[in-house]
Parts: sequence; structure tokens; C-alpha cells
Amino acid sequence: MSVDAAATIVPHVPWIVAGGLALGGAAIFGWIHTTRLRIQNGYPLDGAWGQALKPSSDNETKQRVALLTQENAELRAELGSIKDRLANVERIVTDGGYTLSSEIDALRERALEHRSDEGNA
Repeated sequence: MSVDAAATIVPHVPWIVAGGLALGGAAIFGWIHTTRLRIQNGYPLDGAWGQALKPSSDNETKQRVALLTQENAELRAELGSIKDRLANVERIVTDGGYTLSSEIDALRERALEHRSDEGNA
């Protein structure tokens, strides 16, 4: 490396070092935050290679899995009924006989007729 190249890089070394330290600090903070959220919400902790650090198979965990499975089934059933209702709404809206604009125009004409009747009374 020539003297000119080194002279252009040297003023930027503190920024490069600070950027590396900031990136490393952000990674460590992210790891700590993720671990804290897992502990807070009851998820099992994983090791470096994904193995469980604390495999728990106690009665409370089994009950929790059963409740979550039941809730999942209920939510799937509700989602199915919502899909059916949405299909009905889509069928109504896309039906060729469904003329929303003509119905709105008919209501406007009826309202105008009603106003003209009020003026003659």
C-alpha cells in the first residue's frame, strides 16, 4: 500500500472501528432481547445449534399444548365460516343481476318525487 492510500484511509479508521463496535453491540443487544422475550412468553430456550436447553415435559406444558390445540381448532372453524360468508358476499356483489347503481338511482328518484309532492301540498 502506498503512502497516499494509507493517508486517505487513516482518517476513517475511527469511524470503521466505531461502526464495527456498534454492529457488534446491536447483535448482542438483539440476542439478549430475543432471549428475554422467549423467557417472558414461556418459550423454551435453544442452544447454539438449536437443541433445547431445558426440555420440559411437565403436566403444565401438556395442558397448555392441549388448550392451544383446542383454540387452534376453534379458530380454524371460525375462519372456515368467515370464508363461507365472504364467498356469499363475493357472489352477491359479482352477480350479473346485482345492479347497485340502478337501485341507488331509483332511491334518488323516489326522494325527488317525495320532495316535489311536498311542494304541491
